[in-house]
Amino acid sequence: MTTPPSTDEWLTDFKARHSLDMPLGADERLISERAQKAAEYAAEHVPARFEHALPTVPEVQAWAAEVIRSAVTQSQARGQQIATVQRGPSLLLLGPTGVGKTHETYGAMRVIGLFGLHARWLVISAADLYARLRPRHQVDAEAEFAAVVNAPLLAVDDLAAAKNSEWVEEVNTRLVNRRYEAARPTLFTSNALPKQLRAEMGERVASRLVEMCQQVSIKGEDRRRAT
Repeated sequence: MTTPPSTDEWLTDFKARHSLDMPLGADERLISERAQKAAEYAAEHVPARFEHALPTVPEVQAWAAEVIRSAVTQSQARGQQIATVQRGPSLLLLGPTGVGKTHETYGAMRVIGLFGLHARWLVISAADLYARLRPRHQVDAEAEFAAVVNAPLLAVDDLAAAKNSEWVEEVNTRLVNRRYEAARPTLFTSNALPKQLRAEMGERVASRLVEMCQQVSIKGEDRRRAT
């Protein structure tokens, strides 16, 4: 069995393959400080199962590289020393259960953070999102929604997994539309087949997703069932 490379080795190769210098002329001391903070943030927000995750799908790696490049370019135009994620591309990752979509998601978020960008990211499953937004005593659902939708870098896992309803469709529509209008980089994953998206999520949501996202399909067997 081949021993996987260390994170430092992987990042070095990643930068070379995607022509990302460290990071494009910024102060290396500040970058080092940001990378350390990003590592600490990841340690708190990445589940133990994915604490060493790195993206393996080429399109996911390319998406992470483009988020980094866009942040650096935009920040340089504003005269900022530290690149900050504000606008960027979005990705829709499709595939059956167990092919590694969540692993790819956390891997991409780790790489973007470890590159030294200022990016508070959020990964949330669609089920947890709906749970946070359901009416509860003394909980402001709109404030909860704003905390998710305004995240500079957001990943929504298992979209279209919940049974569709008018309320679920409304949440999906508002979320996707707000991310679409603000051009905020977002990674969506779903078990739905491409042709099922419209049926599962409604025409408005599916149309926005198709326009705003590069669509990537992962094929394979359920890794959780592997022996």
